[in-house]
Amino acid sequence: MVQNVVVNYWAVLLAAIVSMVIGFLWYSPWLFGKTWMKLSGLTDQKLKAMKQKGMTTAYVLMFIGSLVSSLILAYIIAYAEVTTVLGGAAIGLMTWLGFVATTSLGMVLWEGKPVGLYLLNNGHSVVMAIITGGILAAL
Repeated sequence: MVQNVVVNYWAVLLAAIVSMVIGFLWYSPWLFGKTWMKLSGLTDQKLKAMKQKGMTTAYVLMFIGSLVSSLILAYIIAYAEVTTVLGGAAIGLMTWLGFVATTSLGMVLWEGKPVGLYLLNNGHSVVMAIITGGILAAL
């Protein structure tokens, strides 16, 4: 039987916002944005064209995705009865390793994407999972 757990929806919202901020910084020109563009085959012109089309829908959908992933991670943490930052970070790391790192490997194996792109994207994913896991467990 599945136990009833309590999830702090404010913590889920905070984790989703933090996730978006991490993504904004990670893929910005200040950190890895230029490397990501190069590895993804994007040019300044392509990026400019994407921005002209409007990025609002993409950001809204990404935020919804962040909310969903934060909510599911919150449920996993609650089921595990983890209540510390380090415990939440560990759960975030394990879920990343078990579900994200493994499934996204297909982009290298089957789609011919560069290993560097896999590492860059998964670097973002693991940082996000660890930090949001810590937030969700502590709050």
